[in-house]
Amino acid sequence: MCDRYGQEEPLSRRALITGITGQDGSYLAEHLLAQGHEVWGLVRGQANPHVARLRKHVGDVRITTGDLLDQGSLISAVERVRPDEVYNLGAISYVPMSWQQAELTAEVTGMGVLRMLEAIRVVSGISPSRTPGDGQIRFYQASSSEMFGMVRETPQNEKTPFHPRSPYGVAKTYGHYITQNYRESYGMFAVSGILFNHESPRRGAEFVTRKVTLGVARIKLGLANELRLGNLEARRDWGFAGDYARAMRLMLAQDTPEDFVIGTGETHSVRELVEFAFGTVGLNWRDYVVLDERYTRPAEVDLLCADPKKAREQLRWEPEVTFEELVTMMVESDLRLLSESARPEDEPFSPDHW
Repeated sequence: MCDRYGQEEPLSRRALITGITGQDGSYLAEHLLAQGHEVWGLVRGQANPHVARLRKHVGDVRITTGDLLDQGSLISAVERVRPDEVYNLGAISYVPMSWQQAELTAEVTGMGVLRMLEAIRVVSGISPSRTPGDGQIRFYQASSSEMFGMVRETPQNEKTPFHPRSPYGVAKTYGHYITQNYRESYGMFAVSGILFNHESPRRGAEFVTRKVTLGVARIKLGLANELRLGNLEARRDWGFAGDYARAMRLMLAQDTPEDFVIGTGETHSVRELVEFAFGTVGLNWRDYVVLDERYTRPAEVDLLCADPKKAREQLRWEPEVTFEELVTMMVESDLRLLSESARPEDEPFSPDHW
């Protein structure tokens, strides 16, 4: 059987993942491989050092080059891979950095979505007068709960208005709306998953959850004597990244393209996170945590809590890992990591993954 390009059609579905060297990309790659997909990752540069580490931990992943800043490279990548599904996870995803590099964040995290949609549209030959057929490429955009920002209601669902409070949140909001626009303008199968905070042992060391669990591990092992943090009262809906990867695939498996909020529906403060993490190793957090104003955001997001009812009912998706299990998993992983090496940089997953 031949596909839309006149070439032999693969037996399994073929997925292309941007941001594959990040936390979410690695879990999604694992999940899709387990489901029998052929998985390709888009990376910048021929000698990307994170690819070998990714393959060591994830398995049989194929690689193609491309850059969310370069339209031509994305068109070439889509032509080369001929995917059935594209998962756009690539972004500058560290919120504090988005104030320091606001323009780059807009280009990668916002305009990068447009460039990937355009690549799919151009390669597929879609235009206002030519709509896609049944075998079209399906597109997933990684939207974010940071789009809600100064929330209008709690919990937040698919109809809650956006009020982003960071350049990152603003860029993600653009990506969300342009995905919606291409779906409505061209009939493309394009969806956004509005994912609330999702963590794991593969989370970058700059994120607060991982900063806490690494800090706890360092203090327990005698490598540090304090942990400096900013706002302890901010509350988040934290889940396990592996659970959220399942939801991404389920969204592209639906008959019609729709957006979904993905989260646990439970919130915990940074203070609760800190208390539980220190408690897992038998320490009192008050003896080690130092408040530092340098880690306070210019515009804080105080409370994010998901209403995942639609995902439960339509996707039949439920989170499997609890908050307590997640934090314990991360602390135990960081204790092992630091027992083998004092440098968390030796981890296989990159914070720079567009």
